[in-house]
Amino acid sequence: MNLSNAIAQMITEMLGESSEIEIQRNILAQNLGCVPSQINYVLSSRFTPERGYMVESRRGGGGCIRIVRINYDKDTLLMKVINSVGDEMSESAVRSHLANLLQHSLINEAQAALILAAASESNFRVLPSPFEDIVRASIFKKMLLTLAMD
Repeated sequence: MNLSNAIAQMITEMLGESSEIEIQRNILAQNLGCVPSQINYVLSSRFTPERGYMVESRRGGGGCIRIVRINYDKDTLLMKVINSVGDEMSESAVRSHLANLLQHSLINEAQAALILAAASESNFRVLPSPFEDIVRASIFKKMLLTLAMD
């Protein structure tokens, strides 16, 4: 298991069934034998709003960080995801949203695979670069709206 996975797993275990925790970045880094910036990387890449988390950082006192698991009912979560889709979206952002939707059982594996196939980078190679993410966002949003109508 690489270090980022170990950090993410430790934080997830610390959260357990609770909806929020406070950790000190420096202490967690010492326990794991890494630098505090590695903790920051994991928090910014794996504990994102798209994945159902809110992270607040407080300066001083050893770098206290509060991680909150956002719990919405299924309809609200789906609408939040739909509303969060901006004018542009990368394939990695689509993957993050799909992971969150799968985790909350809002879509199934087949639906996720279909959406990911439609949003895949390879589909947009014929478009000029600035338009790839614009078209991907539009397709992703339309697919989610179609699922929401069911």
